[in-house]
Amino acid sequence: MRLAIYLGPDAHKLGPGKIHLLEQIREHGSISAAARAMGMAYRHAWELVDDLNRCFATPVVESAVGGRAGGGASLTPWGEELIRRFRAMEAATGKALARDLRDLDAKLALPGPGRARSRARRL
Repeated sequence: MRLAIYLGPDAHKLGPGKIHLLEQIREHGSISAAARAMGMAYRHAWELVDDLNRCFATPVVESAVGGRAGGGASLTPWGEELIRRFRAMEAATGKALARDLRDLDAKLALPGPGRARSRARRL
C-alpha cells in the first residue's frame, strides 16, 4: 500500500518518497548526502524539498550555504511533525484497509499457462 496525498490548490503531492527523503536528510544532514543515499540526483532531491517548502506556510527543511562550515540541511520542527503525521496516516490507512486488502489478495489469479494475471492495486 502506498499513500499519496494531494494538498492545496496546486495539488502538491505528499507521499512515501518525499517522506523518505526527509528522513534521509535528518539522518545525513544534507540534501546531497540524502540524495546519494537514495540513488537520486541532487537536483531532483532539491526540487522535491523546494516543492515541500513551497507547499506549506512553514518550511520543512532549512539549508545552510556551503563554505568553511560545509553547509548542510536540517528538518524544521514542522518537518519532523510532517514525518510523524504522514507515518501515522499511513499506519491508520493500512489498518483500515487490512481486511479488504487481504480479501483482494486472496482473489488474485495465480500465474500459469493460459491464466490471466491480475493484481490488486493498492493506494
